[in-house]
Formats: sequence, C-alpha cells, structure tokens
Amino acid sequence: MAREISVRELRNHTAQVVSAVRAGERLSLTVNGTPVADIAPHASDRSPWIPSASLRTIVEEAGADDSLLDDLAEVRGSLVDEP
Repeated sequence: MAREISVRELRNHTAQVVSAVRAGERLSLTVNGTPVADIAPHASDRSPWIPSASLRTIVEEAGADDSLLDDLAEVRGSLVDEP
C-alpha cells in the first residue's frame, strides 16, 4: 500500500517527497484525508509489452462481458461495408 501524503506535506517537504519517489516509493496524495492522486516513479524504460503467459492469465481471470457475444452479433452486419 502506498504511503499517504497530504498536499500540505508535499508543499512543505517537496525535496524529501521527490527523493522518496526517486528511490522507488509510491505515494498517495490526499486532500483533507481523501486520496486524490497517486505519485509513482517514472517508468520510461518499462516495456509496453508483457509476456504472453501474463496476458493469457489476465484474459482468463477477467473473462468477457456476459453480453459481449450478443452485442457483437447485433452489430455484425452493420460493420461491413459492401464494395
């Protein structure tokens, strides 16, 4: 779980907050105790690709919307343009 940090703490201790994020810490920014944003280390070198085994697991666990096949059947003919 991310450590919570208030807007006031961010304003008053910006350098320390930036150091923590640079060190890999994830923070949750709060306003009046309510989380409003996540502050996370920049991931410029992270690949946009995931291993196929991970993708299969995600798809198997999430599953499709129960009415997806019905929706696809309904629009099936209208999506194809005749030449």
